[in-house]
Amino acid sequence: MAATVTAVIGMDIGTSAVKTVAVAHDGRVLGSASVGYTLSSPRSGWAEQDPEDWWQATVQALRDLVERLGRDGTVLDVVGIGLTGQMHGLVLLDADGAVIRPSILWCDVRTAAEAEALEREMGRAQIIRWTENPPLPNFTLTKLLWVRRHEPEAYARTHVILNPKDYVRYRLTGDLHAEYSDASGTLLLDVARRRWSSELCDAVKVPQAWLPPLAESTDVVGRLTPEAAAAVGLPAGIPVVAGAGDQAAGAVGLGVHHPGVVSVIFGTSGVVLAPTDAPVRDEVGCLHTFCHGLPDRWFVMGVTQSAGGSLQWLRDQVFPAESYDSLMERAAAVPAGAEGLTFLPYLMGERTPHLDPYARGVWLGMDWRHGPGHLARSVIEGVSFSLYDCWQVMDRLGVPAQVFRASGGGARSALWMRIFASVLQHPVEVVHASHGPAFGAAVLAAMGTGIPVDDAWWNAGTTVEPDPAWAGMYSRRHQLYAETYRRLRDLFPALLDHAE
Repeated sequence: MAATVTAVIGMDIGTSAVKTVAVAHDGRVLGSASVGYTLSSPRSGWAEQDPEDWWQATVQALRDLVERLGRDGTVLDVVGIGLTGQMHGLVLLDADGAVIRPSILWCDVRTAAEAEALEREMGRAQIIRWTENPPLPNFTLTKLLWVRRHEPEAYARTHVILNPKDYVRYRLTGDLHAEYSDASGTLLLDVARRRWSSELCDAVKVPQAWLPPLAESTDVVGRLTPEAAAAVGLPAGIPVVAGAGDQAAGAVGLGVHHPGVVSVIFGTSGVVLAPTDAPVRDEVGCLHTFCHGLPDRWFVMGVTQSAGGSLQWLRDQVFPAESYDSLMERAAAVPAGAEGLTFLPYLMGERTPHLDPYARGVWLGMDWRHGPGHLARSVIEGVSFSLYDCWQVMDRLGVPAQVFRASGGGARSALWMRIFASVLQHPVEVVHASHGPAFGAAVLAAMGTGIPVDDAWWNAGTTVEPDPAWAGMYSRRHQLYAETYRRLRDLFPALLDHAE
């Protein structure tokens, strides 16, 4: 006999797929479904997607989720839907609500000239005063300015600017809204005051009327329309909350809600994220300061561009016959410090703390005795040093830390967690959260629709202690790692002249 379960649904509009998860009223994950799509790169450095692909994947993923649970004997009584997704992407709608051009994504780097022009014309310090963040090619505004410069006809038709998950929510509800966490990554939000920055909009001559009304992540901003309901296979009228950008939703899903709990995510890129009760301004701009997915809360965030990506590169390009497990076994057989081998993990440039798009990966100190295990261990240690650099910037700004909570693919490695805890010289709580930001979106839906959310919703972590024999040595090795970048920094741009 089928059982009816009161549940919420979280959806993640990611770069490679829409991921959905159904969560019961007591925090149990009932099931999930995912539907992928492709990324288009019409030119080198460009990254685009058709928003219609997100919608079609959303329809299929929700239908798959409901049907899969139905086959298992579970009937969902869905009382709320929450969304999250890739940040920074630009979606342009015309006056009829139709998409004007493909979305320019967060990883698109065509807009470097627009970011440089913003900094040159207004000054980094002024932009940080308005938005708490520096002008970077990743942010939505630089993509909009690129369209204005290169596609004036598309720009002239623009009536609404949205981020990716807000577009999908528009298709679900027919209502146009933005929310504070995702809007923080547009470079158009006054993050400290939680409002659109009229000062910046005026300075760049972007009509503020193009920007949707703002809401908190837990606010109900619409209901599933009959048309959308018929498409996705759910009843009409289900409340839909505003949701949050992927980093904010991921933090919510990990229980990283209060100052003193610091999230360290070991994904393809690495993220160090710390909630704060008030916006923390980094005058240099090495950190992002964004609104959290929770009311009256913010977070600071540092990013390592190639964290798990560095190990993926090593396996794919150097040891394609090896598994990650075998590489870890080789690394574990090598002494801490990789017998003098140091790795800079700057395969895609670096954000925190260097803001250096020209930085590149480096091995220093390689000699005859170094083998696969040394290469693997030096990569793990180098990425750990880079994430520690992110934390050091926060520490200097007075961000508190009582708990470091690690997650992501790299956190599944006991060796990597022991190395990172030793570099950090602080215990690390490891949490395995398999559903990522989609689970956080479900938590936001529960909060917004009156379902009580307590500690039972989050997985208990296991604590990894620093190795006393490694901690002092890693402190010395980190100094060498930092000095290596300083000495090579001026050489990196010259490499472009020889990259043909």
